[in-house]
Amino acid sequence: MSQSLTEIAQSLKDSPKKVQLIYAFNGTGKTRLSRKFRLLVDPKDTDEEQEEQETSGIKVMYYNAFTEDLFYWDNDLDADTNRKLIIRPNNFTDLALGFLKDQGLDNNIVTNFQHFTSDSLTPLFNEEYTTQDNNGNDIVVKAYSEVTFSITSGDDQGLPNIKISKGEESNFIWCVYYSLIEQVVELLNTPELEDRATNQFNDVEYVFIDDPISSLDENHLIELAVNLAELIKKSNGIKFIISTHSPLFYNVLYNELGLKSKKNSCFMLSKNEDGTYDFDNKYGDSNKSFSYHLYLKETIEEAIESNSIEKYHFMLLRNLYEKTANFLGYPKWSDLLPDDKQTYYNRVIQFTSHSTLSNEVVPEPTEPEKQIVKFLLDHLIESNYWKEEIAVEPATEEASTIETENETL
Repeated sequence: MSQSLTEIAQSLKDSPKKVQLIYAFNGTGKTRLSRKFRLLVDPKDTDEEQEEQETSGIKVMYYNAFTEDLFYWDNDLDADTNRKLIIRPNNFTDLALGFLKDQGLDNNIVTNFQHFTSDSLTPLFNEEYTTQDNNGNDIVVKAYSEVTFSITSGDDQGLPNIKISKGEESNFIWCVYYSLIEQVVELLNTPELEDRATNQFNDVEYVFIDDPISSLDENHLIELAVNLAELIKKSNGIKFIISTHSPLFYNVLYNELGLKSKKNSCFMLSKNEDGTYDFDNKYGDSNKSFSYHLYLKETIEEAIESNSIEKYHFMLLRNLYEKTANFLGYPKWSDLLPDDKQTYYNRVIQFTSHSTLSNEVVPEPTEPEKQIVKFLLDHLIESNYWKEEIAVEPATEEASTIETENETL
């Protein structure tokens, strides 16, 4: 039954489940769903509601694209030396970073960040200092409102005040959020209110996490999922909603959290042509319950038929080629492309699918690009590569591999 995102958010809020796991393709509406959920649980539309929220404390902590937008770069364009990541002040960052500062937990953030990047890449939070604006007026810059990064080494070859990559930046922001969640879980697991280090998080009921896996390789992705699952299992009283576009991340969480035996805990979010959404219960990991490769095929076919192809469909097409190549034992998915223009089509798919990561890219592809999607889908389905057993069973070889990996975690 089709629903609006608000109706789906309400069902998530009303659920008694401790964990709800959602799979959806990129561009479906995961971030918008997390926003709708936050507004339902913790509305801030009126002055009265804002005042109430500030008095009672936050009720939902969420990680999504809006969280990342709270961090932005000052690249020191004049001197090109003092580059720093600025943390935009709001209720969440003031509360979160104030708590981490008071508890001396910046080392937790550094440790987590270096684990996913490099031991030599070191973030440093600022202390409070006074500077001047363009008019010569004094401005007090609060502690923990800026972060600088440096590469340290055992000699004098270190690099101070560097700008890190977008992937490293996303990892850093996730580590700030995760370090805070760790402490909130520990706080709320303390039954006596007077024994807690602060009462600012007493009202937290929900944690909504949307795709904290930017630029992670598979090993670190699995480790992140395992650590997150362990944190969830330790938590008392907080309900977690996690959405992702990654089948591997979904599968690790599914197995680590034991969701196989829990009904109404796993869902697939998909968008209909009329702007409504389907929110289907799923049983089993993504390889078994989604018939993932078939779902990819049907999604692309529907976009072709309705002439609603967008840039992200190139990513889905590539994913379909990858899964088919994996099942058939081809070392490269590009081996399945038409022989006469294999290099050309490989470059087209690579460029177009990766370009969806840029928010400057227009989602509407050109007509020739739409024809390439149709041509390459027809080529795959009509060729000998699309074996009958693939149309009958999901990629069981890959599913078995992932399940084996998960069982050893």
